[in-house]
Amino acid sequence: MDHQYFHCPVPASPAAQARVPVLQKIDLITVSLPFVKPFATSVHSWAVKEALLLRLESEGVVGWAECVADPDPFYASETTHTVRHVFKDFLLPMLTPGQTIGALLQRWSPVRGHGMAKAMVENALLDLIARQQGRSLHELLGLPTRRIQSGISLGIQDSIPALLDAVAEAMSRPYHRVKLKIMQGKDVEWIGAVRAAYPQLALMADANGDYRLEHAPLLRELDAFQLTMIEQPLSYSDIVQHAALQRELRTPLCLDESIHDLDDARSALALHACRVVNIKQGRVGGMIESLRIAALCQRAGIDVWSGGMDETGIGRAFNLQLQAAPGFTLPGDTSETARYFSEDIVDPPVVLADDGFIDMPGGAGIGVAVQEDRVDRYTLQREHIR
Repeated sequence: MDHQYFHCPVPASPAAQARVPVLQKIDLITVSLPFVKPFATSVHSWAVKEALLLRLESEGVVGWAECVADPDPFYASETTHTVRHVFKDFLLPMLTPGQTIGALLQRWSPVRGHGMAKAMVENALLDLIARQQGRSLHELLGLPTRRIQSGISLGIQDSIPALLDAVAEAMSRPYHRVKLKIMQGKDVEWIGAVRAAYPQLALMADANGDYRLEHAPLLRELDAFQLTMIEQPLSYSDIVQHAALQRELRTPLCLDESIHDLDDARSALALHACRVVNIKQGRVGGMIESLRIAALCQRAGIDVWSGGMDETGIGRAFNLQLQAAPGFTLPGDTSETARYFSEDIVDPPVVLADDGFIDMPGGAGIGVAVQEDRVDRYTLQREHIR
């Protein structure tokens, strides 16, 4: 084990010194937006995006966040129902006006796990504070303005011809990389067909934990296709077996579901369990923890990128702001809004420039305007907490 990663310091974000404002209104809102096309992984298929939103209001200024938890436990153990419970009964009572965001995160530390719930609250507070200051969120976080690389994630298709059609459609836009979901029985032949059709395409595979270590010989066959990475092939909670698998593969492994916080990232690097880390800020506890993980990986020479959870425009805007950090070296799951929703709940939508890059939204906070009439239109439930 390489112990250096346990002793490597990471810098604190300037946003940790921002102070919690007095909140006059707190609302939890569940919305349901139909996907343009159903999205399937090795675990489940979704036809709609059911998202839990947090709306905070202070002195007429509104901050928003989107929890990345699903209503079901097929991606993670957290669900929108557990997030409601943990937020109302544990996180909110610890929120005190005037305390710094850093102190609040430390105060939450006795609450084991529940990174998605913590990220939702941290996100909304940071958006609110940045809007109150008339600054973009990435400025509040101490990050420069920069254009963001784009990437697209394609769900599991019914057949190889259907997969090739989906890739062709994706390549009609100038995405910087394509990610293909794979599962047992839809892997080597399927990836090989895409690679044969697109020899120069930046291509990666995402297994969502569908394989076991005994499948190492099969996964080794993917080395032939020059993939950028294979994401989370083994158990969603594993680090040790991924280290054993990485030693058998030329292709870099990427850990996603296994990384819940900075300590998990330290363990993964110390065990050499991966060569890439997917940072989903909504899963690891928020923007500040994500920046700490990115800084650790940058010092270790490990590539990181921003994973997506098929978010609405609110969550997508947070992901864009995060990718201004210098540690984000690979294209993330940052696609055009039109790939997922016919109508989003924010303006402006995400669109690609002619060179495939995405311009950072220019407004205060997360840079987009939440259209509350559309939020109302797609609302399943609204709960006034305060």
